[in-house]
Amino acid sequence: MDTFSQLFMMSPLMLAVMFFVALLAGFIDSLAGGGGLLTVPALLAAGMSPAQALATNKLQACGGSLSASLYFIRRKVVNLGDQKMNILMTFIGSTSGALLVQFVKSDLLRQILPVLVICIGLYFLLMPKLGEDDRQRRLYGFPFALVAGGCVGFYDGFFGPGAGSFYALAFVTLCGYNLAKSTAHAKVLNATSNVGGLLLFILGGKVIWATGFVMLIGQFIGARMGSRLVLSKGQTLIRPMIVIVSAVMSAKLLYDSHGQEILHWLGMN
Repeated sequence: MDTFSQLFMMSPLMLAVMFFVALLAGFIDSLAGGGGLLTVPALLAAGMSPAQALATNKLQACGGSLSASLYFIRRKVVNLGDQKMNILMTFIGSTSGALLVQFVKSDLLRQILPVLVICIGLYFLLMPKLGEDDRQRRLYGFPFALVAGGCVGFYDGFFGPGAGSFYALAFVTLCGYNLAKSTAHAKVLNATSNVGGLLLFILGGKVIWATGFVMLIGQFIGARMGSRLVLSKGQTLIRPMIVIVSAVMSAKLLYDSHGQEILHWLGMN
């Protein structure tokens, strides 16, 4: 194996493919979440072990979530001063989840997650007025930070898929924010949980840094493109994207958990 392949764990052509996969994932993630559905399988297909793929995915995901967060903060859609408690609880939750997942099997969560993601998609599909305008807030201060930051952050560190949608749903239903504003605030907490989870993976020594940084650049560019559409298209674009991503994510998770049973039932195996 030459020096390039040793450093990146893949050929130059495969690395170029991974860059564009990350760019597309960053674009999708900034709108509706679920970019990991593209990047994690791609990293596994490139020959990384599951631990290396998850760790490297956290590194590259930081590029997308931080890019989107910076864009929304600079456009004054998000006030960081108002999010201090949410950010703190998200960081604590994500690092706790990333630590616990190293000792506990996530099989049960893997079984119930498709149902939760389907519910999110149906919720946005069947309630067309949801997130159209700002509404009365239901939770304030620490209680909201504990639910939206601590609990969702813990889930993101422990397992991960769909965390962006869970953050956005919390801001819509509990904060009363419109969908575009909720998506913007969700990216800040998503960035926090990505950084928190990444720190634990770094300690485990599983991150493939060279590949991760190349994909991080792709994520950064894709997320910036998607973030602009959040503010310009808002409701008309985000809602269908959440519904579509939720459906695809649910199908992927169901197949991962029960693929052989499904194929057998369909007579294809």
